[in-house]
Amino acid sequence: MQILVTVAKGLEGVVREELRGLGLKPEEAGPGVVGFSGSMADAYRANLWLRAARRVLLPLGSFEVKSGEDLYAGALALPWHRALSAGRTFAVEASVRDSAITHSGYAALKVKDAVADALRERLGSRPDVDRRNPDVQVVVHLAGGTCTVSLDSSGGPLHKRGYRERSVAAPLNETLAAGMLLLMGYDGSAPFADPFCGSGTICVEAALIATRTAPGLLRKRPFGFQRWAGFEERIWKRQVEEARSRVRPAPAPIAGGDADASAIRAAEANAEAAGVGGWVQFRRAGLSRFRPPEGPGLLITNPPYGDHAGAGEDLAPLYQGLGDVLKQRFAGWRAAVLTGNTALAKRVGLHPSRRIPLFNGPMECRLLVFELYEGSRKDGNRKVEGTGRNGE
Repeated sequence: MQILVTVAKGLEGVVREELRGLGLKPEEAGPGVVGFSGSMADAYRANLWLRAARRVLLPLGSFEVKSGEDLYAGALALPWHRALSAGRTFAVEASVRDSAITHSGYAALKVKDAVADALRERLGSRPDVDRRNPDVQVVVHLAGGTCTVSLDSSGGPLHKRGYRERSVAAPLNETLAAGMLLLMGYDGSAPFADPFCGSGTICVEAALIATRTAPGLLRKRPFGFQRWAGFEERIWKRQVEEARSRVRPAPAPIAGGDADASAIRAAEANAEAAGVGGWVQFRRAGLSRFRPPEGPGLLITNPPYGDHAGAGEDLAPLYQGLGDVLKQRFAGWRAAVLTGNTALAKRVGLHPSRRIPLFNGPMECRLLVFELYEGSRKDGNRKVEGTGRNGE
């Protein structure tokens, strides 16, 4: 059967590689979506292991829609019994784009009525709707004249790992943090550092990768598929046991720093909740006092950058300081800096080797990659090649 994995734009390639690592064959499915053909057991495994994915959806069907009546009729004919049975609750969420039906709430209502009527015909009673905590989440996507109806096997966003005990302002999404690590080829074999660690998300995700901990092992609430009719618990338990058997000690140091004491406390609590507290060293330290593990290794960080392109000029000294620290203390390392402010990024004073477009929530950002050579590739001097402060 066809399975769709939703993903933040820019991380499609990462998720394709993750699927290949699980022995699956990814297919192109469009921006923000990666598809593959597989079984329900494969859907279980994708939910358990994927680090950079948002959700794993199982399409029930697609059909042409020109009116609300078309939408109802198409949804009525779908095989709802695959997931819904007597006593189970459901909810419908919808999105519309360039469609004859312009209101997502109306689309959700028509599909809800179709689900209820189809199951009343089959089971003799209508299932209850539970918008807050449904057993089965139905996802409707209307684009142009086509409607695709899917079941959310994840039961909510996969970034909700279950370890976020405490938070700070503007915390980084867990799947984005993992995606950046995987984009940079991190596997835990080399030291890792984040000098602006905040509540520790990048460091915790690094530790999960380094210890080969499947992110789904941390989840406190059931996955969506665990509440469906036909859930095969034996297969799922075997997958969980196999994942637990693969956990190992982290082979290299992981260090996070932040000037805010409350952020460090949050980071430590989150690492403990994730079961990796023993593998991450957090230290309260401003940028000028941050000391990396003995390298070379990988640095990924998400410094503050204001909420839009014209904001944050008061942060210019911080970015200048970041450039100085990278050159002085991280020679031989690779560094990646996520920023949504290109003007501030130039203050780092280093030429990025790559500028990778990513989205931090709705904000388009760039992951700037710096190769911090220990010496000039021309003369072997013990310096890190940089630029003037204007980044030119």
